[in-house]
Amino acid sequence: MRAAFFDLDKTVIAKSSLVALGPELHARGLLHRRTLVRAGIGQLWFQRFGADERRLERVRESVLKITRGWDREEVRQLVKETLNEAIEPLIYAEALELIDFHLAQGEAVYLVSSAPAEIVEPFAELLGITGAISSEATIDENGKFTGEMEFFAQGENKAVAIRELAERSDIDLVESYAYSDSETDVPMLESVGRPYAVNPDRVLARIAHEREWPILTFSHPVTAFSRTKSHTPFFVSAVIVGVAAVLGGASFQQRR
Repeated sequence: MRAAFFDLDKTVIAKSSLVALGPELHARGLLHRRTLVRAGIGQLWFQRFGADERRLERVRESVLKITRGWDREEVRQLVKETLNEAIEPLIYAEALELIDFHLAQGEAVYLVSSAPAEIVEPFAELLGITGAISSEATIDENGKFTGEMEFFAQGENKAVAIRELAERSDIDLVESYAYSDSETDVPMLESVGRPYAVNPDRVLARIAHEREWPILTFSHPVTAFSRTKSHTPFFVSAVIVGVAAVLGGASFQQRR
């Protein structure tokens, strides 16, 4: 079986999912205004300069500190209640087009995100896809976030999780696809035979050019219910996927 793995932030949606939920978290008393402003500034920085492992580690530590003591069920409920308003309008039409194309081909489709499962899994359900790989926070006996992480789905960990999933689900990674915007997801892109750089940061753009990975530009945010009004004709997805079979597959064979 083949599969397609999509990074979430700035690949499927136009900004960080945590930043998008920030105003609602603030409204419910879970985030201070100062934290919200800093998150917005950080989002602008990442859009301009990308995010290396050092910056992402700092983000991870900050998020864990902020979420300590949050109630897991309260967060899940918040995400369910606000998903349509806070995140769904940010979905790229081009991402929806490719997701629908892969599903139509009978391929499994997964979100792969460093965001917590409480955000990623409801979003995967909204998209109607196969499943998700996400970060897993440690929860105490009272259902509260401890400020620690069981699994952080970032960098090499994304590739490890993809390989483990492929082994469990009999997925042929040589024939599979991956889409991401960030240099930190190079291991994820390397784990499949058909990698794509989507709206890549500067480092990933350079790597993609060097390795002849296809580069895609997603630029039209819509809602999940806009699938019938996609800005990208369905046949374009087939052409894009065909290109990767030549370029991405060849580069994968060279890396083996």
